[in-house]
Amino acid sequence: MIKDNRATLIPDGGEYFTALINGINRAERLLLLEFYIIRSDQAGALFAQSLAAAVRRGVRVLLLYDYIGSFDTSTDYFRRIRESGVLCHPFNPPAFRRGLGWLDRRDHRKMAVMDGVWALVGGGNIGNEYSGHGAVGKWRDAGVIIQGPALTKLCRLFKETWEHDGDPFPVAEHFPENLPGQGDAGIGIIGGTPHHLSSAIRRSFRLALAGASFGVQIMTPYFLPGPRLVRSMIRAARRGIRVRIILPAVSDVPLVRLLSRAYYHPLLLEGIEIYERQQLVLHAKVMLVDDHWSIFGSANLDHRSLLRNYELGAIIDSPEFGRQVGEMFQGDLEQSRRITLDEHEQRGRMVRMLEVIFSPIARFL
Repeated sequence: MIKDNRATLIPDGGEYFTALINGINRAERLLLLEFYIIRSDQAGALFAQSLAAAVRRGVRVLLLYDYIGSFDTSTDYFRRIRESGVLCHPFNPPAFRRGLGWLDRRDHRKMAVMDGVWALVGGGNIGNEYSGHGAVGKWRDAGVIIQGPALTKLCRLFKETWEHDGDPFPVAEHFPENLPGQGDAGIGIIGGTPHHLSSAIRRSFRLALAGASFGVQIMTPYFLPGPRLVRSMIRAARRGIRVRIILPAVSDVPLVRLLSRAYYHPLLLEGIEIYERQQLVLHAKVMLVDDHWSIFGSANLDHRSLLRNYELGAIIDSPEFGRQVGEMFQGDLEQSRRITLDEHEQRGRMVRMLEVIFSPIARFL
C-alpha cells in the first residue's frame, strides 16, 4: 500500500470520458493511455482529435490498445492516429507461429496517466456507449482519479505492457519518481496477468472478503466468479457480514447473464443479497468493504478477468473516499430490484436447461 495519495471519485461514465478528454487537452509533456476497446465513432473521433492536438503542442503521446478488443475498429482510424504523431501500439497482434494461443491474451486494462501527475483508472473504454451517449442507451460506469506516489506503479505497469511484444519503451527518462504526497489515501495498484497459478486480482477480492468487519458491496457487469470466490462470499456471510451484489438487469452479453444466474442459488441460500440494476446497462466494476476500502479497476468477476486477462485494479484505503463510494452504491441500490430465492427458483425449465448446456464454456467468457 502506497501512502499519501488523493483519490477522487468519478461516479458516471460521461464524467469519466469528459475528465479524460480534459486531461488530454491540458497535458504539457507526456500522456500514457491504455484501453481495451477504442471505437471510431463520435467519442473515438473526439479522442483522436485531442491526441493530435496534444502532439502539436509538443506532448509525447503513447497509446496502447488491445488488438482483439479493437478488432472491429478500422485500420484507417489507427493509421490516422499514427500519422498525427502518436506512438500507437497494438497489444498482442496476430502471431500464428504461436498457434491459437495468442487469441487468449487480452489487455483489458483501462487507464490514462497525464504528465505523471494524475491518472484515471476505471472500467470505461473509448466509445459512445462508454462515454454515456451511446445509441443503445446510457451505460453505468465509474472510475477514480489518482494523484500522488501511486502513479509511479501505474507508469511501470504501462511500460511492462508496452514491452510485452518486444518493443523498446521510448520515454523511460520521463517517468515520475519520488512524487510528493497529495492526500491521506493509501493506494495499492494490482497488475493482474494471465496464466498464473494464483490470480492477484482474485486474491485481492478474497482477502477483502476475509477482512471485512461488517459489510461488503460489489458492483460488476459480468458475474462468473468461480468456486473460490463463491466460497469466500459464503464464509463472509456466515461470519455475519452483510454482502450485497449489484448485477445488470440487461446485459450487453446475454449469455453471461444467463450463466451468472447459476451462481444465484448458493449465494441467496446463505443470505447474500443480489440486486439487478434497472434502466442502465451496468458496466462499473467496484467493490466497497466496511465503507473504508474500495477497489476500482478493469476486472470483472469472471474467469477471463480473474485468470486470463491483463487487468488493473486500484485498492483505495480512505474513509472519506469510502463514504462517497457508499453513497454511490446507495443510489444504485435505489435503482435496482432485489432478487429473492423464491423468485429465482421459479425460473423456467428452459432457462435451467440452457444454464446446463452452456456452462462448459463459462470459463472462456
